[in-house]
Amino acid sequence: MAAAKRKRGGAATRPRKRAKGAANGTGLPAKPSPQGEEREAHSIPAPVSKGKWKNKERVLIFSSRGINFRTRHLMHDLRTLMPHSKADTKMDRKDKLFVINEICEIKNCNKCIFFEAKKKQDLYMWLSNSPQGPSAKFLVQNIHTLAELKMTGNCLRGSRPLLSFDPVFDQEPHYALLKELFIQIFSTPQYHPKSQPFVDHVFTFSITDNRIWFRNYQIMEEDASLVEIGPRFVLNLIKIFQGSFGGPTLYENPHYQSPNMHRRMTRLAIAAKFREKHQVKDLQKLRKKEEKTIIPEDPTETVFDTPAEEKPLEIMLVKPELKVNLKKKKKLFQRQRKRQKKKSRVGV
Repeated sequence: MAAAKRKRGGAATRPRKRAKGAANGTGLPAKPSPQGEEREAHSIPAPVSKGKWKNKERVLIFSSRGINFRTRHLMHDLRTLMPHSKADTKMDRKDKLFVINEICEIKNCNKCIFFEAKKKQDLYMWLSNSPQGPSAKFLVQNIHTLAELKMTGNCLRGSRPLLSFDPVFDQEPHYALLKELFIQIFSTPQYHPKSQPFVDHVFTFSITDNRIWFRNYQIMEEDASLVEIGPRFVLNLIKIFQGSFGGPTLYENPHYQSPNMHRRMTRLAIAAKFREKHQVKDLQKLRKKEEKTIIPEDPTETVFDTPAEEKPLEIMLVKPELKVNLKKKKKLFQRQRKRQKKKSRVGV
C-alpha cells in the first residue's frame, strides 16, 4: 500500500469521510433504485404505536403427542389470537411435566399453556406461571375451532383484546386466582412489537354449571354489538396447584367427574336398561306358564241383562230349490261344446 503524502509540517493527511446520503463524494443524496422501491412497496409497515414495551409477558403454547386434529387447530387459533405467544415441538408422553419449566426458560417464556392428551379422546389443559407457580389443570370439552364454526365475525390480526369476566370470579377465592391467571396469559402486552394498537374483539369468561365457558366476540363499530368469531371451548376445573405443574394442592373441584367415571356410568346405565328388559320378558313367560285360576260365577252378574226377543219358528213344508252355481253351469256348457266338435270332426 502506498504511503500517504506528508505535508510540510510532517503530519499525514487522512481521507475525508463522505457525507451521509452522498453517492460519489458529492453532497447530493443517492437516487433509490427501482428494486429498492419494489421492496419498500411490498414490505410490512411498522406498528402505529411508538410507545415503550415494558410488560415482557411471553406465553408458550404447545402440546404432548397423541392430540387429534381438532386440538391442533385450536392450538393454532390461540397462537394467531395471541401475538405474544411462542410455539414449540410436541413433548413426549414419557417426559415428566416438570421438564416444561426448563423448556419455558429456554424459550424465555414466563407463562405456559400446555395441552395434554390421554387415550386419544380426553384433552387436558394446563395454565401455569413458570417457574414459581401457581398452575391449574382443566378438562377441555366442547371444542369448536375457527374453521369449524364458520362465524360471521372477524378481527384484525395482532389486535389487543378486552377481557370480560363473570361476576362470580370476584365472589370466590379460587375463581379470583384463576381470573388473575387468565389476565396475565390472555391479555396482549401494550406496545408489543407484534401487536396492533386497536381493540376490536373481546374474550369472555363466563361460569355456568360449575364450568368456565370461553368465547371470542367481535365489537362492531356501528352499534358496539357483539358478533362471535371463535374459537369456543369449555374448561372444567380439576385442581389448582401451588407450584408450576405440581406442588401442594390449593383447591380441588368437588363437582368434577373424570371422563373414565363418566363413561363407566353411561355403560352401567345402558346395562341396567338391558337387564330390566330381560327381567320383564322372564316375568311374562312365567305368567304364561302358570295355571289359570278358575273364577266362580257370580249369580248377580246377569241381574241387569235384558233377554232378547225370541223369533217365531217357521216350518217349511216344501223342499227348497238348490241354488245353481253359474261357474259350474258354464263349465258344463263348455264340455258339451267340446264333445260336439269332436263328434263333428269324426263324422267328417
